[in-house]
Amino acid sequence: MKYNRIMLKISGEALAGDKGFGIHHSTLQKIAKRIKEVADKKIQIAIVIGGGNIWRYRDTKESGIERTSSDAMGMLATVMNSVALQSALESLGCYTRVLSSVDIPQLAEPYIRRRAVRHLEKNRIVICAGGTGNPFFTTDSAAALRALELNCDILLKATNVNGVYDKDPRKSRSAKLYEELTYQQAIEQHLNVMDQAAFSLCADQNLPIRVFNFGKEGNLLKAALGEKIGTLVHQ
Repeated sequence: MKYNRIMLKISGEALAGDKGFGIHHSTLQKIAKRIKEVADKKIQIAIVIGGGNIWRYRDTKESGIERTSSDAMGMLATVMNSVALQSALESLGCYTRVLSSVDIPQLAEPYIRRRAVRHLEKNRIVICAGGTGNPFFTTDSAAALRALELNCDILLKATNVNGVYDKDPRKSRSAKLYEELTYQQAIEQHLNVMDQAAFSLCADQNLPIRVFNFGKEGNLLKAALGEKIGTLVHQ
C-alpha cells in the first residue's frame, strides 16, 4: 500500500550527523536524497524538523533563560534547519516550500493550512517550521497537529533505532522490539519515542504512526510505501 500523503518527523539531531551539534553537510545531503526518493514516487510529503541540534530547553536549563524564551529560541532553530533542508532538496531538483508558524517573511511563508494543502497538491514538499508557534509544545506535537490538519495518511517518525522497544536497546540487550502497538499501550507504558501529547492527539483522530530507523538506507521509502518496518502504532 502506497500512501498518498505522509508526514515525516525528523529530529534536529539527525542533521548533525556524528558532530552532535549544528548541521553536517554530507548528512544533510543524504537526508535530502532519501526524501527525494519518496517524492519521485509521487507521494506528497510534509515534514516537521526538530531543533535539538541547535537549541533545546531541557539541554540548556542551566543557562538562566526562562522556559518561554528558551522555547522561542528552539522554534527559531527549527526554522534554520528547515531552510537548510529546503536548500538541500532544491539542489536535487525538488520543489519545496517552508511554511512557518513564526512570522519570518524573509525566510518562509506563513503557515496557512489551505496554502500548505495547495502546495502539497502541486507535489511540492512542504516543510512546516516553527513548531506549533507556542511554548511548552514539542515538535512531536507539532508533527501530529500538522499531519491532522493536512489530512496525512500516516505520521512517519524517524529515529536512530529500529522502532519502539520495551526498554532502551542501546542500554539493554534484552530489549524487545514491538512490531505493533495500540495508542493506549504506548501512553500507559510511557514509551518515550514520542511525547504523550502527540500520542494522545493521534489516538483521538486515529492517525497511525510508524516509528522506523531513518539511518538505514531505503527505510524511509519502504515506510512511505506501506511496508512493514519498525513499529506501527495504531488503534
